[in-house]
Amino acid sequence: MSDHIKIRPATGTWVVRAAGAVLGETTAALELTEGDYPTVIYFPRTDISMAFFDTSETTSSCPHKGHATYYDLIAKSGTFKDAAWSYEDPKDDVADIKGYLAFFTNKVAVEKL
Repeated sequence: MSDHIKIRPATGTWVVRAAGAVLGETTAALELTEGDYPTVIYFPRTDISMAFFDTSETTSSCPHKGHATYYDLIAKSGTFKDAAWSYEDPKDDVADIKGYLAFFTNKVAVEKL
């Protein structure tokens, strides 16, 4: 794994909320730290209500993690554009995040219970 990226289990129970709804709750989250960036909590997709998400046209690429796919959150109150992202086929060094979704905390709330 890249020396500046660390992935470890996130202790406790984590929840993601938006538009007055709980979108997911898990005890199997992963915590990813990368250099000086803020820590990111990744949720297993199996613990997220994926019916509220549509694949966005937005993509990005990270030299350490690979190609990211973004997701719009569709809520009664409107669409939260690019609220989440995922590495569908991450690089081998960060393969642990495959099947996980991370969220932009300026669009949804990610909280440890």
